[in-house]
Amino acid sequence: MSLLSQESTASCRVPQKGVGPGETVSQAGEDLAKGAPSRTVLWDYVAIARPDHWFKNVFMAAGIVLGYFYYPSALTVPDIARMLWGLAATCVLASSNYVLNESLDARTDRSHPTKHCRPIAAGRIRPPLAYLEWILLGTLGMAMAYAVNAPFMLAGLLLLFMGIVYNVPPVRSKNLPYLDVLSESVNNPIRLALGWFVVNPKAIPPLSLVAAFWMVGAFFMAGKRFAEFRSIGDAGRAAAYRASFRFYDEAKLLTSMFFYGTASALLLGVFIVRYHLELILSLPLMAGFFSWYLHITLKRDSAAQAPERLYRERGLMIYLGVCVTVFLLLMFVRVSVLYEWFNFEPSSVPSLWEF
Repeated sequence: MSLLSQESTASCRVPQKGVGPGETVSQAGEDLAKGAPSRTVLWDYVAIARPDHWFKNVFMAAGIVLGYFYYPSALTVPDIARMLWGLAATCVLASSNYVLNESLDARTDRSHPTKHCRPIAAGRIRPPLAYLEWILLGTLGMAMAYAVNAPFMLAGLLLLFMGIVYNVPPVRSKNLPYLDVLSESVNNPIRLALGWFVVNPKAIPPLSLVAAFWMVGAFFMAGKRFAEFRSIGDAGRAAAYRASFRFYDEAKLLTSMFFYGTASALLLGVFIVRYHLELILSLPLMAGFFSWYLHITLKRDSAAQAPERLYRERGLMIYLGVCVTVFLLLMFVRVSVLYEWFNFEPSSVPSLWEF
């Protein structure tokens, strides 16, 4: 492993078995080696489940709203309880994948300027216990998903399966250029489906929107790769951290972002024309969001390399809120003049009111 800066290793000090020259671990790791886990070490088992990443499950909300749009019904207390239970199940399933990811990435994480201090990479967690945590979280998540309904459970199983495809050899798609982005971003349409099945387990969501969500996720994930590659700043060290970086460079990653962004726009256009033409009014806002996110990706030490840090980009978060609000409002509005302008037959899906 390359030498790390004193600043980044200040909290990772004591050598451990399996740690090479220049690699260090924290005082908490010293406690673990003595057989006396400290409170900090116990918290590390929570940290590898990454509860700070649960915000990504917001994609479920889109599926829930879409489901109620196509199958409107009164929102009852049992409905709300089922949604919250489904959200909790999805968070547990996602945490199972995160634990597996950290367990299998520990060796390569030691070549990353900041991830080398993750609990497993730094030697603060016993690997067998991490794998046990993975199994327990996956089992609990599936039991919770079963309590929602069968399609929701199958979608949850798919989420776990993709975590295995992404992380576990011999496939380990995260090591393969382009497939690393596509196989990780597929979790976004899976979350959309989970939200949909909470509302309507008897049908599947529109495939054009599912594919569009996939490409939107790929755009964000390629942006994360680009930001990581620039942040590491050394091709050799980047390849040691992530095998797919042996193939990538900045130009290839930017080109892939353009492809994913274009594909998502075209697929969203199919959904809009087929189901709800009013959503075409939101396209300028969405294009602005993609452009703003690209601007953030191009920054040095970009927040895009760690999506959980995007909340610091307050302007982007406010703008995203505006985009989501406009999109949701347009879902339930009929603007008759648009159908005259575009010479287009309205969809049979009803609206709540009409201008």
